[in-house]
Amino acid sequence: MTKKLVTTVAAGALLAGLAVAPVAYAQDATKPMDQPQTMQPAPTTEAPATEAQTMTPPAAGEAPADVAKSDATYLTEQASDQIAASTYIGQSVYNAGDESIGEINDLIIKKDGGVEAAVIGVGGFLGLGEKDVAVPFDRITIAEQPNTDALKLTTTETVDTLKAAPQFKTKSQKIAEQNANQPVDTSTTSSTGTAPAQPQQ
Repeated sequence: MTKKLVTTVAAGALLAGLAVAPVAYAQDATKPMDQPQTMQPAPTTEAPATEAQTMTPPAAGEAPADVAKSDATYLTEQASDQIAASTYIGQSVYNAGDESIGEINDLIIKKDGGVEAAVIGVGGFLGLGEKDVAVPFDRITIAEQPNTDALKLTTTETVDTLKAAPQFKTKSQKIAEQNANQPVDTSTTSSTGTAPAQPQQ
């Protein structure tokens, strides 16, 4: 019994070795048997490296070339001839007699750049009863105060001309008015309640 078991185990080991040997130790048929065989790596299906992949990384402290090119188009600080829109918002506008006639609530900017108009809030008290008027920006004179970020805005408009001017409405205000004026369709509403139970006879 022991002899039979040893023979079976030996036969199994021999068969396992024969099954694995061709996979692990494949030989090159073009070389003679007396020369030592070397294993070759399997061919890969990867694409050759492109120029972007083979570029050497930038040195420490140096920006990559594509980033360095694009940085030239970004502003890094405000120039003396540039004014931030936030500087205008809330500024009082004065008439020729140096009297405040209102303050800038908003700026209307063209899609392609440039300020079209300043929306000036006139009349009212503490924002109540105030009317917005869009004054063309070329009618406003801008004077910077020396050594500050403050502006002095003056115009030839008066309180009376602005009160008589048509009120300015933003796009969102016009859409809200249109939606408010549309009739509500009640024909598609459904009742969510249950019908009362019928008395049993």
